[in-house]
Amino acid sequence: MSCSAIYLDHFGNLTCKKCFYTVVNRQFIFLDGHLGQFKVNIKETEGFNMSRDTISIHFVNAALTGVKRLGMDVETLLSHVGIEAELLRQPKARISPEQYTRFIKMLWMVTQDEHVGFDVQPRRLGTFAIMCQLIIHAKTLGQALELSSQFYKLFGDEWSVTLERDKHEARLVPLIPKTLDPDHFITESMLMIWHGLASWLIERRLPLERVHFSYPRPAHADEYDALFFAPVMQFDAPRTEITFAADYLDLPIRQDEKTLEEFLKAAPAQLLVKFKNTNSLTSRIRDVLKSQIGEEMPTLNDVASMLYLSPQTLRRRLAAEGKSYQGVKDALRRDAAIHLLLNPELTLEDVAQQVGFSETSTFHRAFKKWTGVTPGLYRQLHGYH
Repeated sequence: MSCSAIYLDHFGNLTCKKCFYTVVNRQFIFLDGHLGQFKVNIKETEGFNMSRDTISIHFVNAALTGVKRLGMDVETLLSHVGIEAELLRQPKARISPEQYTRFIKMLWMVTQDEHVGFDVQPRRLGTFAIMCQLIIHAKTLGQALELSSQFYKLFGDEWSVTLERDKHEARLVPLIPKTLDPDHFITESMLMIWHGLASWLIERRLPLERVHFSYPRPAHADEYDALFFAPVMQFDAPRTEITFAADYLDLPIRQDEKTLEEFLKAAPAQLLVKFKNTNSLTSRIRDVLKSQIGEEMPTLNDVASMLYLSPQTLRRRLAAEGKSYQGVKDALRRDAAIHLLLNPELTLEDVAQQVGFSETSTFHRAFKKWTGVTPGLYRQLHGYH
């Protein structure tokens, strides 16, 4: 038996929009108590608007560590969200935020665990949603974060995020046993989620002053620049923590239960991309270039003039962010191409033209350089043939 109208409601339950039964333990429970097997159309999670950023395949690989511990078949799981296992072996590969959300929600569904096999004890679906419903009624960000910390400590001390505050600074400090998190996926995810949640609660990006990681710089650390952008980012630090000005804890909560419902539909990917740093020069250049995709892209000198900077200053400030102008252009085209390739109605020639390539062969070479695979193979690896 199958249903094409399954969605995750804001309590974390898989529910049918048409007949309002709930999925429990991977079975349907109907109003009359009858049980039936289920097949979920996870594309129901696509009904939200997301930015055109993309997410590194690293986060998919790392998230699968927990389900592998549970002995689940990774290839079968990925096939349910249109991702071929071959993509996991392409270190430059990226997926859209929508795909990542479907992927994570699929892991939640099959494991019945919000911590997807990483924790000693499963965390029941809906736990995060209940925590959000609790903190949405707090008066200030500080109260909300303290409530969040206390809420999760009710489940034990294996995992925790502690809020520390002194006169001028505040810190969020995650504590996760290394044996449970060898790839730092949970540590990174908790920092991203708590930072994104805090930013959403006050309806503005919470600027970070310092980000410290207690482990060496990983291969995917470039992702951190946008996610955690801070003047100071240090690896091999005594402990992992994010630091921000304490005054932000006194800001009022600007969300309510209605906006929370929409927020939960888009989580977790919204937390990875919505509150990326928008004040960096890289982000400002991306904003300038977005309207030019498909046309002749402006030169570095053109963009410098638009931003009231000299070309030398633009190059120097980009270098300080670890970027180059060509790299910013390539990343923007790559992200746009990935989104367009997921539209089966567009031919490869259409995609090439829409991202500014007059020759499809040139687009093929560029895309393979960016992602490690050709556009055609990329489509196949995402279930589009």
